[in-house]
Amino acid sequence: MDIAEVRRVASLSRLHLSEVELTVIGRQLSAILDYVTLLDEVEIEGVEPMSHAIDLQNVFRDDCHAPSLPVSVALSNAPKTDGGYFLVPEILEHRISG
Repeated sequence: MDIAEVRRVASLSRLHLSEVELTVIGRQLSAILDYVTLLDEVEIEGVEPMSHAIDLQNVFRDDCHAPSLPVSVALSNAPKTDGGYFLVPEILEHRISG
């Protein structure tokens, strides 16, 4: 994985990394991707797809009332806020019909 790709992944992850960290993480990400590519060589003919490696039954917790996260904490890691809400880029065009 080249350094430009590592910078992009770091940016998307909102990570501020030094040049040394970018280099180290680049090597680590390359090793991970190489391993995932190696998995393509595994013979899976006749193997039935499964959603879990082991049979699980109802692993959900009870739905109980609990205090919410304070707004300031929920917004603390957001790139942009107005103090009470997340601010996100507009992705849909506004069209007025008629």
